[in-house]
Amino acid sequence: MPAELIFLGYNELKFSGAISISTKLPKASAERITLDQGDWRYTTIADSAWKCGEEKPDDIAFLLESGDKTFSQIANEARSLITGLKSVGLKSGDTIAFQLPNWIEAASIDIACAALKLVVVPIVPIYRDKELSFILSDANVKAVFIPHRYRSADFRDMYRRLREEIECLDSIILVRNDLPADPNHCEVDFSSLMANEPFDETILDAADPDQLKTILYTSGTTGTPKAVMHTHNTINRVIDNKVDYLSLGSEHEDRMFMASPITHITGYGSINFPFVTGLSTALMERWDANVAVDFITKTRSTVSVGATPFLKELLDAAEARENPLPSMRYFICGGASVPPQIIYRTRKILQNCRAFRVYGSTEAPIITLGWPEATHLDLAAETDGKIYNYDVRIFNENGEDITTIGAEGEIATKGSGMMLGYKDQNQNDAAFIDGYFMTGDIGVLTKDNALIITDRKKDIIIRGGENISAKEVEDLLHHHPSVKEAAVVSSPHPRLGEAVYAFLLINPGFTAPSLTDIKDFSESMKIAKQKIPEAIEILADFPRTPSGKVRKDELRKKLR
Repeated sequence: MPAELIFLGYNELKFSGAISISTKLPKASAERITLDQGDWRYTTIADSAWKCGEEKPDDIAFLLESGDKTFSQIANEARSLITGLKSVGLKSGDTIAFQLPNWIEAASIDIACAALKLVVVPIVPIYRDKELSFILSDANVKAVFIPHRYRSADFRDMYRRLREEIECLDSIILVRNDLPADPNHCEVDFSSLMANEPFDETILDAADPDQLKTILYTSGTTGTPKAVMHTHNTINRVIDNKVDYLSLGSEHEDRMFMASPITHITGYGSINFPFVTGLSTALMERWDANVAVDFITKTRSTVSVGATPFLKELLDAAEARENPLPSMRYFICGGASVPPQIIYRTRKILQNCRAFRVYGSTEAPIITLGWPEATHLDLAAETDGKIYNYDVRIFNENGEDITTIGAEGEIATKGSGMMLGYKDQNQNDAAFIDGYFMTGDIGVLTKDNALIITDRKKDIIIRGGENISAKEVEDLLHHHPSVKEAAVVSSPHPRLGEAVYAFLLINPGFTAPSLTDIKDFSESMKIAKQKIPEAIEILADFPRTPSGKVRKDELRKKLR
């Protein structure tokens, strides 16, 4: 039975910490919309963890490359960490951050913080001083969990520098530390926090599932990062949407394979996934396609969510090793442009797996959930997915609703998995129309209730007054046998204002095409001449955001 979701105007939310946020908060009045299965669980991740620990203590919650963790082990680790967090002075409403790779410690951190009503800020490991200085100050972070070193980065040294300018940061908690923590630098060993007696969570005041749980900072393409706020209810709903739509666990012993960063909305959901669903997450620390083939085979993983490069490289490795990964049922692909050929290729290489394109963002995760049915392979490849549990409209430049199927405009949405809003009220004012989040993406609705993304709002090339979709040109170039990936942007043109400029990555073993080759190929595809690239450049890789999206602002800057 459909559930009613109720969206209110702006309300002032105040927490006992330093954050004071005005945002759109779902509450029981005002404008009503109806969405299938749009209800919330009204429970926190901590409540779910305690329940799983009691009801299925010996079941596996996480499958790891170094060993497995049961539900009771994670719950007990979280209880010990609650005692440790209280010992360093953290209290309800405070904000903590973790800048960790895909380490299992993040799961107990997240649960303990939920129980204590702390706000969690996941930070992608690739960020350095400049980004961190903004995020830590903006979120008023009191404590941060970091590795001492990871790969080539010395995080401890970096945070010692940051503490000199960030007054709010009281504790640096070192996870898997190589050297003793130095109290003179406000450092604490994670292991010392975990050595405490488990805390009796039943004496804690219950957290409100409808209040702020996490702040995720979008890397964006321009300007400062935006602080995206989610509650326990919205995060849980995003997970439930996937489970409901794909019927995960109803007939199969499904396991979520996750190699996306746990500091990104996709990966962050995966550390909550076991407790919300009772199923397991196979958590991979660092992406390597050959290792992934072995890990999926070992764990018998059945479903994954990841950006295009993950699927492309997994297919390459599986094909080279003649391993069809028979346990895999679904690969949910998004976060970057998904060429149709990848979807078709998945069906040929992976024995039982169906890949499909999905669409969403940190603000409104997984608005569409693809076409998993074998009979809908073309829709899975050629559209960006079937809308599920969101209300989606197409708005014109004047902010008016376009009701004609197939008409192009900006995608606007609202639903039960959508964010509370941005922390910055000014950003909220620009992001919503009548309660609908303006995604900044251009697209069309189809008769099948699917979305097709045609471009970014600010990614249209205006050539001589004619609008050209960069994504349309990219999709065409992806058909060229030597092109691994294309990113099309506008370049300055002395007469027409803007011209079509294509940056290309080349498939291994292929010769890079010339501009003449690209023009001849484009003409053979019978597209309008103004869409044919007027210049190309071959790169080793594109600048990317942590989720794998191409940083087109960097490419434009390169041209300027």
